[in-house]
Amino acid sequence: MVAFHSSALDGVARNPALPTPLLLRLLAMEVDGDRPPREALQRAGLPESAFRVILAHPDPGVRIDFAMSARAEPALRARLAGDPSFRVRAALAYGPEVYAPRTKVAPLPDTVCVRLLDDPAPSVRTALLDSPHLASSFVASMATHHNSAARREAVREWENLPPGERSALLADSDPGVRRAAALQECRRDAHVTAELLRDSKSAAQALRRGLLVRADAERCVAERTHLAALAENPSLAADLVERLAVDPDETVRLAVSLRPELDETRRMAIDFTAGELDRGDGVQWVRDGLTDPEVLRRAATSAHPLLQRAAARSPHLPPDLLHLLARVEDPVVENLLGIHHPDTPEEVLMRVFARLGGTFSAWMAESHPRFPREGLAARYADHPDGNYRRLAVRDPAATPALIERLSHDPEVWTRQAAAGDPRLPLHRLREGLRIPELAFSSGANPALPEDKMASVLDRAGVPA
Repeated sequence: MVAFHSSALDGVARNPALPTPLLLRLLAMEVDGDRPPREALQRAGLPESAFRVILAHPDPGVRIDFAMSARAEPALRARLAGDPSFRVRAALAYGPEVYAPRTKVAPLPDTVCVRLLDDPAPSVRTALLDSPHLASSFVASMATHHNSAARREAVREWENLPPGERSALLADSDPGVRRAAALQECRRDAHVTAELLRDSKSAAQALRRGLLVRADAERCVAERTHLAALAENPSLAADLVERLAVDPDETVRLAVSLRPELDETRRMAIDFTAGELDRGDGVQWVRDGLTDPEVLRRAATSAHPLLQRAAARSPHLPPDLLHLLARVEDPVVENLLGIHHPDTPEEVLMRVFARLGGTFSAWMAESHPRFPREGLAARYADHPDGNYRRLAVRDPAATPALIERLSHDPEVWTRQAAAGDPRLPLHRLREGLRIPELAFSSGANPALPEDKMASVLDRAGVPA
């Protein structure tokens, strides 16, 4: 008898219908150097019995995989804060690697972060400070920490710090902390800006955001020093803005065209060129206002493509602005709406699906709440593009016969989508466990009988 393909085991580990006894078998696995599949360690809703197996597993790699699970509750992962392996504690401190847009990871409790920040292993402390998942309350609490790197990170919460802590950071014994604090304070203090302009490491940022005295601004214009940064400065005098609007440097003119105070007539009179793939990430006043209805309205109703793109990143666009941007004939705007906004119209989502294809399209079709389902089988089951035929599997009206047919499709992603569908006839589902490109999807199919799941474990040599 032909054995199951090895990836069938990983599929079973992912299977949402996997019974707890089989899950515990997988988690205790330690055969010839093999360890439990990551799919088993990073499942959602692991029972307490499963976590006890993970916690006691002799392989630190097993505990690392769990520590970096985006599906596990923070309080459960936090129980690894006292793990004997610094590598496990560092993985916990950094947290999950997240690649899918709109995926949010709940932060560890502040008390656990405090413990990790004082961990004896430097790699653990560094991993925590590098983590993208820290709560704002914890970041702000680091302002008085004895670790200078922690104090430097606390500067990110500058506006939420009490005046006394801000003053202390501005006078900190560490030059990196002082510089980071000054780059925040310079927005409202011209003297601090002037000091930063004397430091080559901070001059460009100070020109971009600091409160400027006219003499310093004129000197930078005359010396052509960091003009693109200067062109963004909110305090730049109007006549200097006008001079930079006709500067020979295209990047300077583009920066001027994005200033928030310009009316549309003046903005569009500037000779600028927006890059075809530029997503407007650098328009700071829009990035800072992605929840501000007035900021979003000014950006979304502009004719400037980078302002439209910057606004399209907001999941908080009101319906009228969402539909306004959905009618803009700009693929970048459509892509950003499809990624970030839960109410993006179906027709936009379908255009993005067609344009991007590949892994991104698969993610969007599976995860976007507005992506269509009904009617896809009739529309796409016989489409010449396999990327579209895959969509037919999403249709609740697709028949088992159609799902089986699509499991033989020439396009591998379509075959895999069909192999993971519970409507796939059982005989074909069993066949899929032995086919290399279908074994994972078949193993993860929730219609796979428990005895077949057990057989996969048995054939893989997983002890009972």
